[in-house]
Amino acid sequence: MEAGERRGRLRREAAEYYRGHRVPERVEEALNALFPLRPEDLYGELANYLSKFSKAPVICKLVGRKVLDGVGQPTLEVEIYCTIKNYEKRICSTVMATHSQIPENALPETIEAEEKERNDSVHTAVKWVNESLSTMLRDLEPTDQCQADKMLGEYFANKVEEKKEMQKQEEEGEEEVAKITPAPASSPPAPTSRQKKGGKPGKKVSVEEKAIPPAEPAESVLRGSLAIGGASLAIAKAGATISHVPLYLYIARLKHDQELPKKMTLPLPMVTLLNCEKNSPTKLKLVKEVMLIPPVELSLKQGIERVLDIQKEITRLLESPGKLPPNSKRISHLGCLTTGCDNLEQLLLLMQTACKNIGLELGTDMYLAINCAAHELMDYDKGKYEILTGTFKSPDEMVAMYVEMINNFPFIIALIDPLRKEDREQWSSICCALGSKCYLIAEDAATQISKLKADQNINIAMCSGVVLKYINQTKVSDLIELTGILDGQRRITILGSPDGESSDESLVDLAAGLGASLLKLGGLSRGERVAKYNRLLAIEEELAANGALR
Repeated sequence: MEAGERRGRLRREAAEYYRGHRVPERVEEALNALFPLRPEDLYGELANYLSKFSKAPVICKLVGRKVLDGVGQPTLEVEIYCTIKNYEKRICSTVMATHSQIPENALPETIEAEEKERNDSVHTAVKWVNESLSTMLRDLEPTDQCQADKMLGEYFANKVEEKKEMQKQEEEGEEEVAKITPAPASSPPAPTSRQKKGGKPGKKVSVEEKAIPPAEPAESVLRGSLAIGGASLAIAKAGATISHVPLYLYIARLKHDQELPKKMTLPLPMVTLLNCEKNSPTKLKLVKEVMLIPPVELSLKQGIERVLDIQKEITRLLESPGKLPPNSKRISHLGCLTTGCDNLEQLLLLMQTACKNIGLELGTDMYLAINCAAHELMDYDKGKYEILTGTFKSPDEMVAMYVEMINNFPFIIALIDPLRKEDREQWSSICCALGSKCYLIAEDAATQISKLKADQNINIAMCSGVVLKYINQTKVSDLIELTGILDGQRRITILGSPDGESSDESLVDLAAGLGASLLKLGGLSRGERVAKYNRLLAIEEELAANGALR
């Protein structure tokens, strides 16, 4: 008797519970809606119909782990799990690319210190993700990118303040030690920046020689900052997955306040064909990368095919006896051939010959971009750039040289980092002289994204555009905000791969969704870089099929 009463009470409570959640009404609606269709999988259709009444998915945990990037260096992977219909489900993951600021001719001890710092930074990032960030972001809807990035930004700001406080305490401790420690015997003064070691101390510097602005200190990177960028991008990818749209459309919606553009323009690829190492035995130091940009009238697929034809011909020419040094056959970490030349004309003649041999003309069928990486050329003792072994030019002479170069070779339509960021006066001069003839782009000559947002002058008097890289503490919201600023200033946005690229293809979706003008991905000879070109072609095909490609 008691068991029967208990069952009856449970039935009444269940009926009241289901009525309170309108279950009978919604099941009846579903049955009435599905009966005319007579679906083959009735219960599957019922599940689909009723799923729209379920709670929105929320983040239940983030998982961070140490993985390897495309050149075998440690980096961070972030996985995101959500609670969906009462079940924990893995949604997606992202692998962060890493950017090295070590010059090619760095000392072994510098490289060793950088590798240790990278390992420590990844270890800290994994800890942040698995502990603090996973707890902090729990129960947040992954589609709320704005709130997620706000929380990540505040967390990072707190970490920066903690680091400053620790440094302050260490400095105070060192001062206390210094007070009680006897001062060492005085030593002769160190040579100044204009007085080389071993030089005559009495030698005077010409008063007519124009002093160059000193190099700005390297921008510090907080250990563990990869966790912020990794978490932000993983949340964006999860939001796109849950919304059942590709990541590039999801990013476009975020940028345009959920209004999807009717037509989308994809960025033109800047395909690195040659990597001219500055520490090679050849003389030319002015050029770091030679890149190909297909004409806009070609589809991306046609453009990439044309680049591959030129690459095959360049490879054939470099393999010819007596053409260039043997190291020309090596594939660099940028996914392209490594080569060296003794002068700029030799390099450009090689490009013209390769195109001519397959019936193409530079300036019509294909265009060139040159990454000068001028910050790596400065000899601070001389106050000049070393453009060829033993040949130096002042910042003003560099401007004159570039003007002559573009006048002689008008098929060069972009120069990246033609000067250091400190040479602002010369940036203004070169933009006035060449701004209508080619793009003058700041990459290392710009500054990190967090400072770009605060300093909307891009830290340079004038430039045509900026290469943005998704690294360290960069968040998706940062890129959206900054590309909006650049659009308003009529500057072009270029999204670029860092040196240590990963197999993650999200950069391409970010570029497409943000409306970037150009995409700098490296060459077509490494898997982690080719994967991104394949993704770009897939997006083009999808947009074209949907009639959404401008």
